Amino acid sequence: MTVKLIAGLGNPGSEYAHTRHNMGVDVMYMIADRYGISLRTDSKYNGEVGRGMIEGQEVRLVFPTTYMNKSGDSIGPLANFFKIKPEEILVIHDELDLPPGVAKYKLGGGPGGHNGLKSIIACLGNCQNFHRLRIGIGKPVTRAEMINFVLGKPPKAEMELIEQAKQAAVESIGLLFTQNIAKATNMLNGFKAGR
Repeated sequence: MTVKLIAGLGNPGSEYAHTRHNMGVDVMYMIADRYGISLRTDSKYNGEVGRGMIEGQEVRLVFPTTYMNKSGDSIGPLANFFKIKPEEILVIHDELDLPPGVAKYKLGGGPGGHNGLKSIIACLGNCQNFHRLRIGIGKPVTRAEMINFVLGKPPKAEMELIEQAKQAAVESIGLLFTQNIAKATNMLNGFKAGR
C-alpha cells in the first residue's frame, strides 16, 4: 500500500487555528515541516497544496480551505486529476470517539457524523475505502455543546495529551512509508500519552 495523497482536515482562518476540529491540518503541517514540503494556495483544488518526498516516495499534501463540510470539493478533484485511488489517500482528522492523547489508523468505514468525511466519501463517488489517521479529542457532555466543543480549543491539560498524540502520529508516518500501515498502526496502538 502506497499513500500518494495526505489530506489534513480543518477550517480556514485564524479564528479556527488549533481548535479541536483543526487537529487534522495541524498534524499535516507538522508532517510538511518535518519533510520540508512547502504548501501554497491552489484555487484549482480549493486548498493549500504541496508536493514532496517522504522517505523517498513522492506524496502530495492538501489542506482543503473550503471549510470542513466541503472538504471533498478539494480532495475529490485533486485525486481525480492525479489518478490517485481512494486506498492511496490518507485523511487526518479529529475524532470524537477517541480520548485526548490517543491517535489511531483506520481503513474505510462510514463518516461517523464527521462532516468532512461525509463530504470526502460523496466526492470520491460514495467510496469509503480510504485510510484515516484519527486524532482523539474526546466528547462534550451533551450533544447540544457539540459545535462549540469542536470549534473550541482544548484546555491546557487536554492539549498537552493531544500534542503528544500528534507527535506520535507524525513519527508513525515515517514507519508508514518505510515499512507498512501495519507497523505504523502497531506503533500508535502501543503509544500512551502522559508516560
